[in-house]
Amino acid sequence: MKKILSVLMAVLLIIAVFSACKSTEKAEENVSAGKRVSETEGLKIVATTFPQYDWLREVLGEHIENTELILLIDDGVDLHSFQPTVEDIAKVSDCDILVYTGGESDGWVQDAIKTAKKGFCAISLVETLGNEGMHEHPHEHEPEHEHEVDEHVWLSLKNAGIICKAIEEKLSELDPKNAEDYRKNAEVYLEKLSKLDSEYETAVSIASQNTVIFADRFPFIYLLDDYGLNYYAAFSGCSAETEASFETIAFLSDKLSELGLSGLVVIETSDKSIARAILQNSGSDKGEIFVMDSMQSVTLTDVKAGYTYLGTMEKNLEALKGALK
Repeated sequence: MKKILSVLMAVLLIIAVFSACKSTEKAEENVSAGKRVSETEGLKIVATTFPQYDWLREVLGEHIENTELILLIDDGVDLHSFQPTVEDIAKVSDCDILVYTGGESDGWVQDAIKTAKKGFCAISLVETLGNEGMHEHPHEHEPEHEHEVDEHVWLSLKNAGIICKAIEEKLSELDPKNAEDYRKNAEVYLEKLSKLDSEYETAVSIASQNTVIFADRFPFIYLLDDYGLNYYAAFSGCSAETEASFETIAFLSDKLSELGLSGLVVIETSDKSIARAILQNSGSDKGEIFVMDSMQSVTLTDVKAGYTYLGTMEKNLEALKGALK
């Protein structure tokens, strides 16, 4: 009988200890705008676009294995055309951290945040950079046009560094146990960003030209402003317009001839028709068309194939060098 009682007491003790451990996990308090991660769970993070997703991968490092990281716009749909589904809203509402651009194209996010779970927190790229980090985008060839605030902040390596630091700080706040790893990962990545930034500065300093003509939409104002380059573009920012006026074609053709540029720049989704029209109108049959990737239409297939923010910005540097010959 005593042996039976001893066994029962031992079983009850084990159950009590296990229950206490589970209660401790559930009782962890919220920290600031988010909850701390328990020993048995990881964070659920949603990034609306690829640059944010890739930065999160870099800062998380090996801890990505214990993190549910979701790239929301993963089918090649342009940021400006994206319409969230009920499933997309549910992913945002159920995550611990949302990282999003915060510009005009993300107007839907505010409604999604209203239904977010307790402990939810968000990192807006635009808010992280503040007013000083934002630019207005004038129409170079249409001076009477109103200026617009440009949301393509990720195309500045300098901005990328600031945002990655904010990501590291938020991850460290919610997962303090791994804070040192996040700090080290961010430090390594920031060094890579800084190195590439220096390569851009060097390339611009030795270039024979200091003006770029975009025969397309123009999401690269932050990058060009970082290095003091002049620019002209067929459209402001990522305008919904697809056909340039005759006046625009004529203006850019004259500029191409006047400045003696080696070619024009378009973005990754361009059909190059505007660029070809400008070259033809300028009489330049030797002008080249260089492609710069704004990372606005990245697919999950691209990601699985090894597509990265740094790799893309390195290719953009080569295209820029060609345009500045």
